[in-house]
Amino acid sequence: MIQITGSATFWLTALLFFGAIFGRYVLFSLAFWWLFKVSMKNQFAHRAVQTRPRKPGQDWREIRWSLLTSLIFTAIAMGVILAYQAGYTKIYVNFHAYPLLWYPVSIILVLFIHETYYYWLHRWMHRPGVYKWVHRTHHDSITTSPWTAFSFHPIESTLQAIVIPIMTFVLPLHISAVGIILLIMTLSSAVNHLNTEIYPKNFDNHWLGRWLIGATHHSLHHTQFRFNYGLYFTFWDKWMKTESPDFHRLFGEKTKNSISSEE
Repeated sequence: MIQITGSATFWLTALLFFGAIFGRYVLFSLAFWWLFKVSMKNQFAHRAVQTRPRKPGQDWREIRWSLLTSLIFTAIAMGVILAYQAGYTKIYVNFHAYPLLWYPVSIILVLFIHETYYYWLHRWMHRPGVYKWVHRTHHDSITTSPWTAFSFHPIESTLQAIVIPIMTFVLPLHISAVGIILLIMTLSSAVNHLNTEIYPKNFDNHWLGRWLIGATHHSLHHTQFRFNYGLYFTFWDKWMKTESPDFHRLFGEKTKNSISSEE
């Protein structure tokens, strides 16, 4: 873990974290855009979930909002580092400080808590009095792309960012486990906003796939607004009956020419 010993170290660390956060967003977004929109465009052209053209200049608007989001994420990350140095967090660096089984369990537990927090936060952000101030920026992207992944109003960015840092004060988390969770978050967000279904046919009914959110599932949220509030997983939408009734039909249409996940 980085030790901050003065203002120069603080700002250098902040710059490095900003580069890592914004760079990770750019790297994942660019990689998914190039892979599915350029390199394999012909193979995946029929898998575009929403065919409505994106608004002029939408990519750059999303990148600008994502730049601001990355600054907010960096500020919160720096707060966690300072808290760690002061001994307030439960982040640890020695693998043997806790049983090795705790390592995967801690990641799963954080993802479950994050999913639960986000589902109910997301539903709250769709309340009429809240939506226009907090969540409308993200929904400006009706037809999404990987660049949409971090495109949030600063209030939403802050609300989204605080939950994992709060958990570092409560749950023992190895520093690498935190990194894996953040990597999963970025990867999932890029996949979900790709507007191209990359999962195989029948994956929506697969023992694993039925619980994972993909481009079709999340694109329906951006077009229908009243369904599919999840972040990584579908279980809260299934439990609360907020999964779109069009999901399985649309997923089948977008994957009908692909190899089945059961083959």
